[in-house]
Amino acid sequence: MSTTDLRAGLIGLGMMGRHHARNLMATEGVELVAVADAYGDPHGAAPGYEILPDVDALIAAGIDYAVVAVPTQFHRDVALRLAEAGVHTLVEKPLAFDIGEAEEITAAFEGAGLVGAVGYIERYNPALQAMRRRIADGQLGEIYQISTRRQGGFPARIADVGVVKDLATHDLDLTAWVAQSPYASVGATSTRRSGREDEDMVSIAGRLADGTITSHLVNWLSPYKERITVVTGENGALVADTINADLTFHANAEAATNLWESMASFRGVSEGDSITYALQRTEPLRSEHEAFRDAVRGDGSNIVTMREGLHTVRTVEAVLQSAREDVVVAIEDSTDRSAPAPAASDA
Repeated sequence: MSTTDLRAGLIGLGMMGRHHARNLMATEGVELVAVADAYGDPHGAAPGYEILPDVDALIAAGIDYAVVAVPTQFHRDVALRLAEAGVHTLVEKPLAFDIGEAEEITAAFEGAGLVGAVGYIERYNPALQAMRRRIADGQLGEIYQISTRRQGGFPARIADVGVVKDLATHDLDLTAWVAQSPYASVGATSTRRSGREDEDMVSIAGRLADGTITSHLVNWLSPYKERITVVTGENGALVADTINADLTFHANAEAATNLWESMASFRGVSEGDSITYALQRTEPLRSEHEAFRDAVRGDGSNIVTMREGLHTVRTVEAVLQSAREDVVVAIEDSTDRSAPAPAASDA
């Protein structure tokens, strides 16, 4: 350990927490000094560590920042206690169970001038990172549509939320991030097929503030796993497979037509070349931890801010309302996506 290493704490050692523990132990410039979980360490994620009982014990260990990986229903209480103690914090997605809790957490961290982030790991997938850069560089020209498919088997780790809050929240966040535009409205249909109280399938149609239309198909009852994001624009389409971290560009060849004049304006696109890019495949969770470490040190340019996380919670709630009431729901946006994250360069 170096004297300049940041002292990190982790609360929650469940299915996701064990991966956070592994990455915190391996992140350069960080020392994992304390872990906490009221139920112990069921996966043996933190050998050699005393398993502390709660967030107060974690704070008492003298940490610079914390990672919160407890169930969503406990995010509010744990995060607010960390904000009160002046601890920079990365909260696993979604930020909170509902809009009111998300607003409380965001206000607490912003008011205290602390670095607060939300753990949307998909943003750090190499395929989506490359997609975002290429879109920003203008490869697709004007963006027309963003569609995602996130399907697979039921995750045994889930007990407190449905598929919208657990999985669709990823797609809602990454879509607004890729387009750099928040959601303006959503319409959704959901169903329950597994006997659980919460929904396990959802189909979402949306519109972003910049006019881009979106679609999202999400369930955890499929006998195969799929994680696909397709962005279609005037110059072609980028297709990201985030399971394999692959990114492919399908060009619009704009082939000439010999149609008569009355049909000339009815030309569509034509298939052009397809290119699959070679990407450096770094573990997304590792990149997420490095980005948060850098934010605590003063560079908050690559984290998912709590205000962005708040907008995603607001969009999630709109999706659930739409499915429940069978209406299209407009979303009031209070998110300034260009605002810089608080810096903690003196930490």
